[in-house]
Amino acid sequence: MRTDCDVVVVGAGLVGLATAYRLLQLRPDLALTVVDKENTVAAHQSGHNSGVLHAGIYYQPGSLKARLCVAGKAQVEQYAAERGIPVEHCGKLIVAASETELPRLHTLYERGVANGVVGVREIGPEELRDYEPHAIGVRAVHVPPTGIIDFAAVARSLAEDVAAAGGRLCLGQRLVGVGPGGDARVLELASGERLSTRLMVSCAGLQADRVAALTASASPGSGNPDGKTAARAAIVPFRGDYYTLTRSARHLVRGLIYPVPDPALPFLGVHLTKRHDGAVWAGPNAVLALAREGYRRRDVTPADLLDTVRFSGFRRLARRYWRVGAQEMWRDVVKGAFLRDLQRYVPQLRRQDLVFGPSGVRAQAVDGDGSLVDDFRLVEAPGVLHVLNAPSPAATASLAIGGVLAERAVATLAD
Repeated sequence: MRTDCDVVVVGAGLVGLATAYRLLQLRPDLALTVVDKENTVAAHQSGHNSGVLHAGIYYQPGSLKARLCVAGKAQVEQYAAERGIPVEHCGKLIVAASETELPRLHTLYERGVANGVVGVREIGPEELRDYEPHAIGVRAVHVPPTGIIDFAAVARSLAEDVAAAGGRLCLGQRLVGVGPGGDARVLELASGERLSTRLMVSCAGLQADRVAALTASASPGSGNPDGKTAARAAIVPFRGDYYTLTRSARHLVRGLIYPVPDPALPFLGVHLTKRHDGAVWAGPNAVLALAREGYRRRDVTPADLLDTVRFSGFRRLARRYWRVGAQEMWRDVVKGAFLRDLQRYVPQLRRQDLVFGPSGVRAQAVDGDGSLVDDFRLVEAPGVLHVLNAPSPAATASLAIGGVLAERAVATLAD
């Protein structure tokens, strides 16, 4: 069976659904289909995150992350208010545990000001305890607009809106091939259905590089225009494990307590996060995942692992950061090491307060030279728009990212 479409969005996570939603707002007449191999929306990163609405303090001013995080947060908040999805602005403290971290802390403050984060300011240890009575530190940055939300609920609502606007959700259908079809692309699904589309938008998250590779030889009349795009970067999956605080220990954390991150790495470090359901998560660490969609330590997919170790960019990355990697692995398997990191900020925490909890897998793009791709990476090629890197704060920025992709898609369709 062949179905003709104007646009096919690959990926039913937050970015894919937000893109479909924005597209149908701009062009209600479009024949649009969202394809995902899972039977539910938000099955991976969108449904396995900490639920934090980031204010935009971490990101280089002028970068896509900075601009789209700030804009996207406002859009998600407005959308949530319209749909009755609760948002709590509990605020965030980024805490310097030692004097050596103060220059980096001040840089974060300056970034927050440059990015237009409302109310951000530096505070001393006494005022820190006004917000978090059980926390300690030599200084902190207070970020009042930071909030918490159920992103899985946002994704489900977006899916309902897409369907109500005439979009088709094609779930449980793996994309197995992309081929040319005259002036279109033909997407082959595992069910045997073939989708002929004028434009494909790939928001495939953990599978982004593989979907890009499928399109490499499928551009109508132009050979292999995006083959370099597919080869330049690859997804390296990092698993993050969380502990949860027991009910008796939740009172030790009122909101969000974060360390000062290492600017060389796109990870925020182990932190304490109040959740929309009242739980408190501690973590995550960041260890190499042995399966792209493996949420347990014992999950291993040989093909995924082989893809990772064969990628020259990963081998260069591993040589550069092997000490950091070893520390993360140690903390992953030794609960006491994990606890000691948390006690730098909340010393009253005890081993019995921590229960091993959920995990997530971050889709981190790595370039061939071994450098971690820090910013969002959105790439255009004939007949396709690729989202090749969209880690945190992509959930917060999802509606803004979707707006950018929708505008590009409409412009492409008009050509």
